[in-house]
Amino acid sequence: MQLSNEEEDYNLSLSKFESMLKTNKVLFFDSEEFEEIILHYLDIGKANLAKKALKLALDQHPKSTGLKLVQVEMLVYDDKLDMAEKLLNELYAIEPNNEEIYIQKANICSKRDQHEKAVELLKIALQYTDDFADVYNLMGMEYLFMDNLEMAKDSFIKCLEEDIEDQSALYNVVYCFEFLDQNQEAIAYLNEYINKNPYSEIAWHQVGRLHYGIKEYENAIRAFDYATLIDEEFLGAFMEKAKAYERLKKYAQAIESYNRTIELDDATSYALLRIGKCYEKLGNNVLALKYYNQTVHEDPLLDKGWIAITDFYVRQKNFQKALFFVNKALAIDNQNRLYWKRYATINKQMNFFEEAEFGYRKAVEFGDYALDTWLFWVDILQFLGEFESAIQTLLQASEYFPEENEIEYRLAGLYFMIQDNTKAKFHLSNGLRLNFDNYILIEDLFPVVWSKKMVKNYIEKHRKE
Repeated sequence: MQLSNEEEDYNLSLSKFESMLKTNKVLFFDSEEFEEIILHYLDIGKANLAKKALKLALDQHPKSTGLKLVQVEMLVYDDKLDMAEKLLNELYAIEPNNEEIYIQKANICSKRDQHEKAVELLKIALQYTDDFADVYNLMGMEYLFMDNLEMAKDSFIKCLEEDIEDQSALYNVVYCFEFLDQNQEAIAYLNEYINKNPYSEIAWHQVGRLHYGIKEYENAIRAFDYATLIDEEFLGAFMEKAKAYERLKKYAQAIESYNRTIELDDATSYALLRIGKCYEKLGNNVLALKYYNQTVHEDPLLDKGWIAITDFYVRQKNFQKALFFVNKALAIDNQNRLYWKRYATINKQMNFFEEAEFGYRKAVEFGDYALDTWLFWVDILQFLGEFESAIQTLLQASEYFPEENEIEYRLAGLYFMIQDNTKAKFHLSNGLRLNFDNYILIEDLFPVVWSKKMVKNYIEKHRKE
């Protein structure tokens, strides 16, 4: 009830102040009322009204330290650091034991990137403050600025010891543990925290996230269950729980959790896409396609949605439709090597070799240096009779795979095709040295070369050696 009275008084003060501004009448407020009014306007981003309130406040209470400290805060907000510092020094001469003076001095140091000095000032503030949690939180932030994650973590833990409900400190302490790669320690800490504060849905959610990160999916689901029991509208926990169910191949439960996120908020393209993938895993292709189509309807610029439909049709061996949808994805992101590889593979399946060659070329251009990409590309170049291009491509590939027999045999075959027998024999020797039995590649890929007696004799000679 007391809180309700305080809220009523606060709202009354605000209404009274705004009424005064409209009528131009000057009404009296005590200094604490003014402080609350000014900070309210700062919090909601109405700096001009905050400045008006401060001017009236200082006219009525010119000696109020509290109001002058609010003035310092506003000067810092406006980056008038020298003026703020001058005013703080004046206040320090009057009230050297006021913790807010040290906090604001630390704030100025922080703005100037003097974070170590800021920490020293906050340590002094600890000697005078009653609000230890706030000071420890500020210290934690300063340590974060200095990339001193261990000290930051300790400060946020101390903050939570003083104020167990401080959610920002809870998030920050988990961030520090994760950054330091201390996931197990973070779980242990959070379990202790939960023993003291069992109804913290955020703590349960963070425990779930950490278990998920180390692939303990059953434990993750258990934690997310508690988070969603405490807060039945905790969208993030339902989403994470769905992902964990997917990892365990429990697709029906995953769909249920994804659907819960859609009930709580508008459908997201991500949730629709995942539901589609789950239905496909369950073998329900009709519903899978329905959700994939809903995904791209919800977000036509989501390339992953178009790719999901592409892959669906590839698995159905409906390459005509797959080609249509991979082109949709490429229209959104035409620098994605994985999309170009799909484009090439689909065209290859449809015997559109020139388009396939273009796709593999683009895939490599955008960073796909996988061996099979090089080899598919080269085999198509060879099929198209572009032997010189195929050789240049293989030489480029050999920089990434210097001891790869499949590259050497292909180079041998291609050099024989253009009748450069010296280079052909060099690469054939390399291939036979690296993997003798794989000489059948010559037979499979270059039947014309294989028919040459010289080539067979060369291989036999190596066999005997």
